[in-house]
Amino acid sequence: MVEVIITGDMLIEARDKAAEMGQLRNSITRGAGNIAGFLGEAIAQKVMGGTLANTYEYDLVMEDGTTVDVKTKQTSVKPLETYECSIAALNDTQECDYYVFVRVKNDFTVGWYLGVYNKHQYIRDSVFMKKGDKDPSNGYVVKSDCHNLAISQLKGDINAAKETT
Repeated sequence: MVEVIITGDMLIEARDKAAEMGQLRNSITRGAGNIAGFLGEAIAQKVMGGTLANTYEYDLVMEDGTTVDVKTKQTSVKPLETYECSIAALNDTQECDYYVFVRVKNDFTVGWYLGVYNKHQYIRDSVFMKKGDKDPSNGYVVKSDCHNLAISQLKGDINAAKETT
């Protein structure tokens, strides 16, 4: 896990992009998470490198052409290794090579790069939960069908993720 301080420039750029994008169809948060999502992309790029692409299918393109979709959640606390990352079942058909997971503090002062996982391996290794299910690990009632995987299972970088496929 890598902690990244969110700068004023990062926040301004994320707010501008969120305003330009508006609300996405099927957004669980009805657009409220757009700023956090763009901050997550900036954090992932800062840690991993690559070029921002900002397509529906992926957010970053690495130097070797590998595509990465960044999944960001907002949080009130520093995440623990036992916390879970989620991919909404609506998004599990995105055409990317890897998922990267980021958490952004609710006040947009800091974020955490949590790790990376091969997309196809993630779907195989994760736990599928249906809307309304109660996650036994934390008591959270799932708002949308999703695939969950503990932060502790993520790989630290894309090279480590490539070695496990």
